[in-house]
Amino acid sequence: MREKPISIFTLVGAIAILSFLVGSFATCETSAQDSYTGQWIIEPARTTGRYQVTFTYQSTKPGRGHSMHGFTIEPERLQGLTQTQVMSAGSRVQFQLVRDAGTLNCEGWFKDGKGSGHFVFAASATFASELQRRGYPVPTEAQQFSMTLSDLSLVLIDELKTQGYERPSLDQLVRMGEHGVTSEYIRELKALGYTVQSVDLLTRMVDHGVSPRFITELDALGFKQLPVETLIRTVDHGVTPRFINELAAEGYTGLSLDQLIRTVDHGVTPRFITELKGIGYDKLPIEQLVRMQDHGVTVKFIQKMRSRGFNEASIDELIRLADHGMNN
Repeated sequence: MREKPISIFTLVGAIAILSFLVGSFATCETSAQDSYTGQWIIEPARTTGRYQVTFTYQSTKPGRGHSMHGFTIEPERLQGLTQTQVMSAGSRVQFQLVRDAGTLNCEGWFKDGKGSGHFVFAASATFASELQRRGYPVPTEAQQFSMTLSDLSLVLIDELKTQGYERPSLDQLVRMGEHGVTSEYIRELKALGYTVQSVDLLTRMVDHGVSPRFITELDALGFKQLPVETLIRTVDHGVTPRFINELAAEGYTGLSLDQLIRTVDHGVTPRFITELKGIGYDKLPIEQLVRMQDHGVTVKFIQKMRSRGFNEASIDELIRLADHGMNN
């Protein structure tokens, strides 16, 4: 099972972690080695049987300061770290996180399931040689460090070639790793009939949350073999299978994706429809619901107008009342 990346870490969190960590490194602005050392912290993950691992390091990019990379991982992936050490009342530890592109050599301290310490990165000469054998130039240490953190594998590179994708550059491979593109993902896409060929478009799909599960659920709802850009647009506008099913439960079936996107964009929710039904407005056309939201005709507004004597007002009349400031 692939590690699950955790994408959001704050500067406040970084400072807190750094203050928690034991010991410190001497700084050297021009040393390549010092650029790829840093601190680690491990805690129990929310998912049972996994650890949440965070690496903090000095970024080599101008103006970036400290960077953080975090993910959850199975305990057995941390070579040399035992459960006894992790749960001890206090134990010094040394362990490794070994990946295709390199190894993070870690040492530090564990107590009661939580630990922290320092790491040193060692690039894999074998990985660099394997890239050259596949026709790539020798990667920089920065590229290999990034590929190690993201767990970019030779399996992914080979899978891209097998499926006929365009050949990515090393920088594109780095971005793919950073954004969570995996060999499992592209295999699952292929099984669903998608061979995107463009690695940049593949990366965009992952970035925007177009998952194989999302595609499968849309397919079951009748939206089959949608173009990739349509899938991305659908996700970006918040049209989910759950939303489609909730609208269907209210009697709105057979809507096109454009109608669904317009419905979401204008704030027409299943809850809004249910509340309207509760005051006597049932199965209004989608476009009428959109107009109501656009003009501020809410359930609260309708009830307010009724309290002022507008008990039989049509939707068009309610819209005119809202437009003339009656919602103040």
